[in-house]
Amino acid sequence: MIAARRFALPLAASLTVMTLGACSKEAKEAEKPAATGAPEAKEGISVSSGMFMLPAVSGNPGAAYFVLDNQGANTVSIASVAIDGVGKTEIHQTMGGQMKPVDRIDVEPKVAMKFERGGLHVMAFDLDGKLKAGDSTEMTITFSDGDKVSAPLKIEAMGAGAMGGMKH
Repeated sequence: MIAARRFALPLAASLTVMTLGACSKEAKEAEKPAATGAPEAKEGISVSSGMFMLPAVSGNPGAAYFVLDNQGANTVSIASVAIDGVGKTEIHQTMGGQMKPVDRIDVEPKVAMKFERGGLHVMAFDLDGKLKAGDSTEMTITFSDGDKVSAPLKIEAMGAGAMGGMKH
């Protein structure tokens, strides 16, 4: 019985210390701020009106349109855009009826830049067949400093938005 006490007391003390340590760790974890769903989101930047237009002909590129609002204090530079279900993207600008790739887009503070038909837009190549009208996909914009912002894109069929919503 004395031998059992010799082991029981140190064992109980060890278990108490481990339990208190775990409680302390849980308390510290609870103090941490909760994840926001956009862990790399750039402060002051928001994306709205996201739309992904499927091509009229399978195998052709699609296009993404959205509004990037910079309410931050500094100019931000878009380095790249990635879209789930798309193999490759390029930022393009249409000017004078011609579309040309753009390497970098700078968005000044307090400016909402529109990516729209006939202007700046994102061309999407090598589309996954799982992208279907009525669904949505996610776009991630990476800035030159490495920060990112993600936003949903509503997927539409070519002609749905281009016809002004007219029914035929």
